[in-house]
Amino acid sequence: MDRMRVVIVGAGFGGLAAARELASAPVDVTLVDRNNFHTFQPLLYQVATSGLASADVAYPVRGIVARHEHLSFRQATVIGADLDARVLHLQHDEHEVEDLPYDHLIVAAGATANTFGIPGVDHHGFPLYNLADAVRLRNHVLERFEAADAEPALVDDGALTFVVVGGGPTGVEVAGALTELVHLVLRKDFPNLDVRRARVVLVEMQDRLLAPFSTVSQDHARTALEERGVEVRTGVQVARARATRVTFEDGEELAAHTLVWAAGVKANPIGEALGLRTGRGGRIEVGPNLAVADHPEVWAIGDVAAIVDPKGGAGTLLPQLAPVAIQSGRHVARQICCLAAGRIPPTAPFRYRDKGTMATIGRSRAVAELPLGIKLRGFPAWLAWLGLHLVMLAGFRNRISVFANWAWNWLTYDRGPRLIFRSRPRADD
Repeated sequence: MDRMRVVIVGAGFGGLAAARELASAPVDVTLVDRNNFHTFQPLLYQVATSGLASADVAYPVRGIVARHEHLSFRQATVIGADLDARVLHLQHDEHEVEDLPYDHLIVAAGATANTFGIPGVDHHGFPLYNLADAVRLRNHVLERFEAADAEPALVDDGALTFVVVGGGPTGVEVAGALTELVHLVLRKDFPNLDVRRARVVLVEMQDRLLAPFSTVSQDHARTALEERGVEVRTGVQVARARATRVTFEDGEELAAHTLVWAAGVKANPIGEALGLRTGRGGRIEVGPNLAVADHPEVWAIGDVAAIVDPKGGAGTLLPQLAPVAIQSGRHVARQICCLAAGRIPPTAPFRYRDKGTMATIGRSRAVAELPLGIKLRGFPAWLAWLGLHLVMLAGFRNRISVFANWAWNWLTYDRGPRLIFRSRPRADD
């Protein structure tokens, strides 16, 4: 009897969770991703603010699949599919195309930044959703300091003004890390530059930061950020972005050379490329068991899936968070295991278990809200945040490296990889 072929698109949290769950099942699994590494997205902001090196938050996918006999990996871009023939179309480079057959397809392609069509943000904003984004932002921040050191008049033009848009966990974490980088580290690196004039401005269109959290946690986060020198503006919307200016809806124009965009995400457009039905935010429509209507052999999980939250109101979807991706990936894998074992077609609905949420505000400060009404703030929440992220990291070497960097940063008030990398063309280009 031929073994069932399962193809997973995306080596993020959901894709890896599904692959690991299927590793011991009587199926052959192929994991497909355009990158040959898994990125630990919750720590990208630390790469962007020189707290961690790129290698600390990335782990080679082949190092994961090599541990399991029936897991394999393809580095390729998905360009389409023949859903009726159950064939996925992959592109390896500009010319080479491969047709990859499957019996079951799990779409776990994640999400991308959502700029909501605001003029100039796509071109001038700095999203923070993949490793390239983080390195690009770090390069830009350090280049702004180098430019201002060479020409101090640029400070008046906003070279050292950093606008972070989005008051969710990512925006709060970026703002807290940026202000620490500026005032604790770069102040010493640039002794001839008046770094006190640098500004970090956090902008949120709602009236409060950290919308999913309680009022107590929201207030704690805002107070902690303001104590560190972050200018917090709530109830404010961005209307337009240019290379050196940010314009708000009320007409104010702020001189700023850096706009960090952390205001939301949308599903990876792979759903349309595959010819699947999509809904709000481009998320693939799925049934209660996460299978796609009319194609029960196709499943969607994590950020790319429109997973209905039965506890919410009509049309409420589960948030695009790592725990949702991990749990939905495991659920789909178990459904496929049932099929591989010859059981009746699986119809078990996916049930998400909310294990809490956390956000760090900077050095020794965080907020955490856990099941059973447990709420932590300050140093205890920060320790809980550190422990959870170390456990979730892929690879023992990464955990050791991240822990060592965090310990060094905490003890010395220093940051390690303050490096500017520029891509240069090859000599034969």
